[in-house]
Amino acid sequence: MYVVESKGGAIACMLMSLLFLGTWPAVLAFLERRGRLPQHTYLDYSITNLLAAVIFALTLGQMGDAKPSMPNFLTQLHQDNWPSVLFAMVGGVVLSIGNLSTQYAWALVGLSVVEVVGSSITVVIGTTLNYFLDDKINKADILFPGVACFLIAVILGSLVHSSNASDNKKKLSHLSSVTFDSNKGASVDPEKERQTKVVAQFGTAEYLIELENKRSIKVFDKGIWLGLAITFFSGICFSMFSPAFNLATNDQFHLLQKGIPHLVVYTAFFYFSACCFVVAIVLNIIFLYHPILSLPKSSFKAYLADTEGRGWALLAGVLCGFGNGLQFMGGQAAGYAAADAVQVSQISSTARTNPWFNSEYIKLTWIEF
Repeated sequence: MYVVESKGGAIACMLMSLLFLGTWPAVLAFLERRGRLPQHTYLDYSITNLLAAVIFALTLGQMGDAKPSMPNFLTQLHQDNWPSVLFAMVGGVVLSIGNLSTQYAWALVGLSVVEVVGSSITVVIGTTLNYFLDDKINKADILFPGVACFLIAVILGSLVHSSNASDNKKKLSHLSSVTFDSNKGASVDPEKERQTKVVAQFGTAEYLIELENKRSIKVFDKGIWLGLAITFFSGICFSMFSPAFNLATNDQFHLLQKGIPHLVVYTAFFYFSACCFVVAIVLNIIFLYHPILSLPKSSFKAYLADTEGRGWALLAGVLCGFGNGLQFMGGQAAGYAAADAVQVSQISSTARTNPWFNSEYIKLTWIEF
């Protein structure tokens, strides 16, 4: 089994995690803004997200000879380590619910604000919990000033959302010819549209209407605080998954029987991702037939037939899966409190927002990543 033991190796893992975790949110948000149902997207995403954990487990988790105190992945599957497995599964549950709810928050609040507020809540709560679970191995005078900055970001991000919502409402109120139907979206007077066939400028009322007509989640009739409430909920979910994973791999409560080794990162990551996958499949199949936020009904058959954007959704699952795996590998070596700092990667998604959403076509290249 490959184990990251040096601080340099841990930093390398966290830097790669920063890249992967900072990219996948923009991919899913783009698909929603181009009309793909979030239930379809998340089902695709969940498949490759689990696949990434299986790849980690069967490659790095099986590499080299096993040790009694650190067995390989397949060996651990047969051991009596269920207290730790349950912690890993709890982490998978809260991450899956957090990711799922974030999809709806992106539409209601905006990718940039959600990522700032959500990741900041994750760092504030998750880092604090992991600091004590890690027996304070990270320096508090370095760690917590950064945490305080994230707390400020939560407050400022909330104010930005409120300001943006008021600005958009004011812009739309000036258009007397705009009509809106919660089922069909917004529309402009057809005669006027024929007379002025120009590309809407980003941030204008015309652009907001054009975006509303394309996207799958209609937002014009939604309250401004609904999206922020979902954002806070998802941030709290995200803040719990890393401490749960920490407990799964380090057994701070001493629940394992004597002689049973701790879960290695790859085994814990497999159980974590498997539970994340099951929760995502169950909830999204329910949402296909009983959608929320006035989304249209769908079906499993319709999901299978919806291939538009499937490749990008599958790519997002791979990126998130590898990002989480690398974060956990770095956390085992450097401490999970320090590894939680890679949640700042979500903020890097905000830099990609304008280039992705202002264009009429997507330019997804590895250079932009």
